Amino acid sequence: MTSPSSATPFDAPYEGDLTADLELALRLADAADAASMSRFDAADLEVSLKADASHVTEADLATERAIRALLEAERPSDGVFGEEYGVTGDAQRQWIIDPIDGTANYLKGIPMWTTLIALAVDGVPRVGVASQPAIGRRWWGATGLGAWTNTPSGDPRRLAVSAVDSVAESSVSFQSIGQWRDAGHLDALERLTTSVWRDRGYGDAWPYMLLAEGRLEFVAEFGVKEYDIAALVPIVTEAGGRFTSFDGADSLSERSSLATNRVLHDAYLQLLHSP
Repeated sequence: MTSPSSATPFDAPYEGDLTADLELALRLADAADAASMSRFDAADLEVSLKADASHVTEADLATERAIRALLEAERPSDGVFGEEYGVTGDAQRQWIIDPIDGTANYLKGIPMWTTLIALAVDGVPRVGVASQPAIGRRWWGATGLGAWTNTPSGDPRRLAVSAVDSVAESSVSFQSIGQWRDAGHLDALERLTTSVWRDRGYGDAWPYMLLAEGRLEFVAEFGVKEYDIAALVPIVTEAGGRFTSFDGADSLSERSSLATNRVLHDAYLQLLHSP
């Protein structure tokens, strides 16, 4: 099966009921959290290099296996696309998994890593869960069901992006200078960072959740795979934001992402692609 992509807007309405799928996604995250936390900061953690020279730990593998086992039991007809074990099945409904997004942090004992779980229907991410068990945080959303996060009281809180409508007053996360340099967009990064109120490189999945919470107005990065961003799309869009590729396309396969509070999306695109 080819990598999922879509010409359908990521925030397009969906006619089906995703309640049961979202409930399952949250249980998948519970199983993933148990697997990942059992080896977090372990002195004897097994780490190896993949063919692309990136790191993989025993926890990455065990966490994806835990998710796949539950999917096999409860959604055997659905397809699965995971970072560690690739694509299985060939279905219009595909679960897209990054068992540990931020493996470099995980293997260093840094708690800023995330399990990402998405369900894409016809190539459009419709359900997303982002779980950061090392800091006790989780975010989730599904088309038509809103975007949510947990709170210390145990009650979920609905997410909403900010209403900031001026680039000059916005706060952005650009992930890393190296990404923009390697993608050939250092000039665009300089235009961006000199035009906004505040810029930081928070990295990985967390800044997208800060965007959904209304704390940032912009997140963009390069070199991403489908499993890096699919789960983030429903959370950002259901919080009222906009999610596209760097060039403005609604596709998971563009290898870039641009998420905003929606009201500034076109202004950012114009700024980034100005000659």
